[in-house]
Amino acid sequence: MKMKGKTAAQLFDSIRALTQAGELPPGQALPTVRELAATLGVNRNTVSLAYKRLVTAGIAVTQGRLGTAIRAQRDPGEQEGLLPGSPLADLGGGNPNLAWLPDIGAALARKPYRPRLYGEATLDPALEALARRWLAGDCPEGLDVTLTNGAVDAVERLLGAYLVAGDKVAVEDPCFVSSINTLRIAGLHAVGVAVDAEGMQAGALERALAQGAQAVIVTPRAHNPTGCSLSAARAAQLRAVLAAYPNVLVIVDDHFSLLSVAGYRDVIPPAARRWALVRSVSKIFGPDLRLAVVASDGQTARRLRLRLAPGTNWVSHLLQDAVSACLSSPDVLAQVALARADYARRRGILADALAAQGLVCASPADGLNLWLPLPGSSQAAVLALARHGWLVRGGEAFGVQAPAQGLRITVSSMDEAGAQAFAGVLAQVLGRP
Repeated sequence: MKMKGKTAAQLFDSIRALTQAGELPPGQALPTVRELAATLGVNRNTVSLAYKRLVTAGIAVTQGRLGTAIRAQRDPGEQEGLLPGSPLADLGGGNPNLAWLPDIGAALARKPYRPRLYGEATLDPALEALARRWLAGDCPEGLDVTLTNGAVDAVERLLGAYLVAGDKVAVEDPCFVSSINTLRIAGLHAVGVAVDAEGMQAGALERALAQGAQAVIVTPRAHNPTGCSLSAARAAQLRAVLAAYPNVLVIVDDHFSLLSVAGYRDVIPPAARRWALVRSVSKIFGPDLRLAVVASDGQTARRLRLRLAPGTNWVSHLLQDAVSACLSSPDVLAQVALARADYARRRGILADALAAQGLVCASPADGLNLWLPLPGSSQAAVLALARHGWLVRGGEAFGVQAPAQGLRITVSSMDEAGAQAFAGVLAQVLGRP
């Protein structure tokens, strides 16, 4: 290897150039600190500092006793959504039911689009007023409102506003795949916090924060994939834990909000200095409306706006007009209420059909999915179900510390006949009598 340099900066530049030229491929182990220091005739601290910078930059990864190696090329990871062209009945996509998404064209007809120019306010005043009404009472006073291009965009920007590669982030385990991908691509370290029927466990969160987690992402209701929601008691416990760590960034991802049958439980303590409550419209009005409302403290809002300033980047006012029209329409809100009841009905239909076969899902459940715990890997069941015409999502991708064992089943289009048929096939696949 042609590593060279007498300073940490020179050695860092040398190794980075070798990776860019392909001379140090992904997975290639780097010499030990002792070996490289001896070869180059430099102090061990020089090599150690260069290696730390490589890890922070996402070029290398530490592997404990196995030393340091060039990081494998990042990929987007497993994604939510349909499998285009698949002949299988889709119970794995995590999508809302098309029948419950509002007619955006009709919504815009009620609020005709007015072209905006560079320099105009990035947040439409009418939407801001609606957003504040939506958020009222659910987070600390003195909130500021910002918009992002969806919930995942919000989480990524919030983490980037305060954290650097290598920092630890506490997340639910199992965890939403997009959150896992966001942390991995940013070079952040996910620390799994166990969940149960009442949501994120307070004792596990305490341990994660004691280990140095700089941020926590909490799903207050309709957790993906398990469907659990925070109880009032659990929310109070989490709030008490977080109160002892006022500088930790608290991100609350309330992705199901208006569609949820569970009440909102606040976990943000009054002493929190860095906090954000994120509510997207993807499940409510459709995934193609890439817009999320972010309530936060003033400092966090200012940091978010550094990348959402006039002339650089902002959420399209066309999208803002569409969301504003939907949130202000009694007809659309009535449809949202019907969708909420319908999703609950569909969850119940499938849960009952599975229970009749001796298969018990995690409960109480909210959201678009049910979670069926399994004693081992889901892959055999996923493949067997595919052979019978059913597409489901295996749980492994949702695991943080280790692969999660279970099946995530999307219920948004489930009917009685489908539930009975699927439950029978699943029981057969799993060897239930």
